[in-house]
Amino acid sequence: MTFDDILNQVIILLKRQGRVSYRALKMRFNLDDEYLDVLKEELLYVHPVRDDEGRGLVWTGNVEGTVETSSPPPQSIPSTPTRITPSVEPASPLGTSHAPEAERRQLTVMFIDLVASTQLASQLDPEDLRDVVRAYQSACTGVIQRYEGHVAQLLGDGLLVYFGYPVAHEDDAQRAVRTGLGILDAVRDLNQALQQAKGIQLGVRLGIHTGLVVIGEMGEAGRQEQLALGEVPNIASRIQGLAEPNTLVMSETTLRLVEGYFTCEALGEHTLRGVPQSLKVYRVLSESGVHSRLDIAQTRGLTPLVGRESEVTLLLERWAQGKDGHGQVVLLSGDAGIGKSRLGMTPK
Repeated sequence: MTFDDILNQVIILLKRQGRVSYRALKMRFNLDDEYLDVLKEELLYVHPVRDDEGRGLVWTGNVEGTVETSSPPPQSIPSTPTRITPSVEPASPLGTSHAPEAERRQLTVMFIDLVASTQLASQLDPEDLRDVVRAYQSACTGVIQRYEGHVAQLLGDGLLVYFGYPVAHEDDAQRAVRTGLGILDAVRDLNQALQQAKGIQLGVRLGIHTGLVVIGEMGEAGRQEQLALGEVPNIASRIQGLAEPNTLVMSETTLRLVEGYFTCEALGEHTLRGVPQSLKVYRVLSESGVHSRLDIAQTRGLTPLVGRESEVTLLLERWAQGKDGHGQVVLLSGDAGIGKSRLGMTPK
């Protein structure tokens, strides 16, 4: 991400949470001390932010969802009481109401569900069931937070999780799949304790799909959530229903984003309820051990560079000069995804 991207994400976090620690910023955005100092200087100088004794930043402007109102000027008390009739504004027609802002996002959505929860409820006392479900949710959210996913909803014994909101990463699809595999491991560990304590075993199904959504605040005052609308969450839920207990299944769309990083098993095409076209789905078995997309590209062969003739020529010239004993330094700089790493693999 560029400096402006990180700055905007930090402002969003501050508006939502009210405060954020410097350590959290360094971990979330992988910042070094010098980068963090520049970011602090920009925030403290330009935005309504104060430093909290060197521990973090505190937002001093409007918190998200609130509006500052100035106090009315003092008025003399009228000698005669006046009746105030409250005015009622007519409801705005559809499309003209002042709805909270929403944004279009590319999200990877994960849906997690507990297998045979009705049967589990019949086996346990309600208080014991609550403890088990809380332990299961805690195990899941611990892994989700590790990969910076966002738990959008806790749906009883299910979880709806977003990757790519509120903070987007280049590898959100990979983070989602790694989270799914981590949850399967966490539930496996939890089952060992549950088997000893209560004589039960939990099973989970996980489904993942990626696509475009519109995400924003939904609901009324006192009951508002940041929810993604579109077919992506519905498809993720349907894919979860195809999974066998304790397995992770993803769509072909997500597979294209993570292909090579994981070992997968094709499950064929399936017709999903409410989805007009059949979808190919895949079970994720494990990580492949590959850590770089360039390692994957090398096994398939690199595609030709297009429109980079001058850059390639410059690199080759500097390389030749370096081989002749004249030290050279080349800085490749630009936004994520424009091909910096690929350019750096120019054949020597």
